[in-house]
Amino acid sequence: MTNTSRIAKNTLMLYFRQILILLVSLYTVRAVLAELGAEDYGIYNVVAGAVVLFTFVNNAMASATQRFLSFSLGKGDLEQTCEVFTAGFAIHLAIALLFVLAAETAGLWFVETKLNIPEARKSAASAVYQFTIAATVFNIIRVPYHALIIAHERMGFFAGVSVVEAALKIAVAFLLAASPVDKLSFYAFLLAAVALVILLCHAAFCMRSFASARLKKPRDKKLAREMVSFSGWSLFGATANMANSQGTNIVLNLFTNVTVNAAMGIANQVNAAVYSFVSNFQTAFNPQIVKSWAAGDQSGFFHLIYLTSKVSFFLLWFFALPLYLNAELILSLWLNEVPAYSVEFVRLILLCSLVDCLNGPLWMSVQAVGDIKFYQIFVSVLIALNLPFTALAFSFGASPEWLLYIRLFLLAVTTVWRVFYLRKKIRLPARHFFSGVLLRCAFVLFVSFALCRFLWSTLPFDGMVGFFVSCTSTVLVNGVCTLCFGFSKAERGSLVSFTKNFRREHGAENSGNQI
Repeated sequence: MTNTSRIAKNTLMLYFRQILILLVSLYTVRAVLAELGAEDYGIYNVVAGAVVLFTFVNNAMASATQRFLSFSLGKGDLEQTCEVFTAGFAIHLAIALLFVLAAETAGLWFVETKLNIPEARKSAASAVYQFTIAATVFNIIRVPYHALIIAHERMGFFAGVSVVEAALKIAVAFLLAASPVDKLSFYAFLLAAVALVILLCHAAFCMRSFASARLKKPRDKKLAREMVSFSGWSLFGATANMANSQGTNIVLNLFTNVTVNAAMGIANQVNAAVYSFVSNFQTAFNPQIVKSWAAGDQSGFFHLIYLTSKVSFFLLWFFALPLYLNAELILSLWLNEVPAYSVEFVRLILLCSLVDCLNGPLWMSVQAVGDIKFYQIFVSVLIALNLPFTALAFSFGASPEWLLYIRLFLLAVTTVWRVFYLRKKIRLPARHFFSGVLLRCAFVLFVSFALCRFLWSTLPFDGMVGFFVSCTSTVLVNGVCTLCFGFSKAERGSLVSFTKNFRREHGAENSGNQI
């Protein structure tokens, strides 16, 4: 099977997974918010965010593990893949131990003395903190298994395990409604239990499916140091991303209250549900980007960068546009109680994600090349500026929305810099990226938004009828604009040819399986 067909199959598998997760999330977030209330939901988000702050080392190491596994498979070195997995598992186990030490000392002090939590709920917040630490440990240990599955491009597993995860999250919502104990504490306990089950599913699948998942005494003594060294520079980016997300969430709590944190939590849930369609698409492409560089296929490497960036943007805009235009109505229909600033946060965070989705393939191309020192330092500084700029804006009395205005500006600057860096580093044709990707994406965004805004303002319908008519017209207008202006004539022909080839190969494969 060709690589493009494999990518398409993996993308379809991941989309099935995401549709299921989206449907479950729509129910569980509404149910959990209704049971906990805005205050307790905000407490959970800010306390869990404080825990996540200590996982920046794991995030850096996760990127290194993924990169080394994909690179070794791209070279066809199975023995090296075994060595990488063993080293990655040992490193993540050490990270988990260090994380617990940091969380139970400095982190515990910060949560108990600095966060803006109502006095009556501090004991529940402490329980949430401890259960979230346990869940995070399970997620850290899961990383090497997760990376191994992605490197082998076995995306069908993620579709299957999502069924398990969805069932567990629905069970969490039902158990929470019937809980005889404090619901906030019980909610954190149940999420930790879910994290443990998902870890066991990953480990069982890998040990059954891949010989490289067997832990053994490492032969390459330098490999672990090389992976840690690689992740050392990724550490800058991981720290900056933590400051950009969870750090600013804590700043938001220090200058406002937990209800505003609840609004940000809702916006993050909406954004995660929508953006995961894009991340699934990029997950299917990322191993191929690394493998194409490892194989020396530069033209295919550049083509994958352009295609992944452009299609990622259009996929996200397909969902973001109707959400943006109907955010107030959607939130009021979805939630029993809509915290203040939720609508503004949802709209702004969707715009941030539209810019950010263009960066995924650019970052993966840097990972594939492997020389990331200067890149990580400069990009990390740009991203981390969101934290001091936000604190400064709030100290001068800025409204909470300014957190996301600042993030949007810094993301745009970072995107442009990444393109020029790759032009110098690997001779990425920057002019083609700006004209063929960024310009086309911007044109589709402005034209489709203007047309849909005009149609939306002239609709004679109100309420649910107006909502469905608005969404339908938005999807149609967006689809036409994307096909007409988002792709060149050659690209449209390639997409049609790709679809036909995939259907023919997939159909032949199915026929062969039936014999």
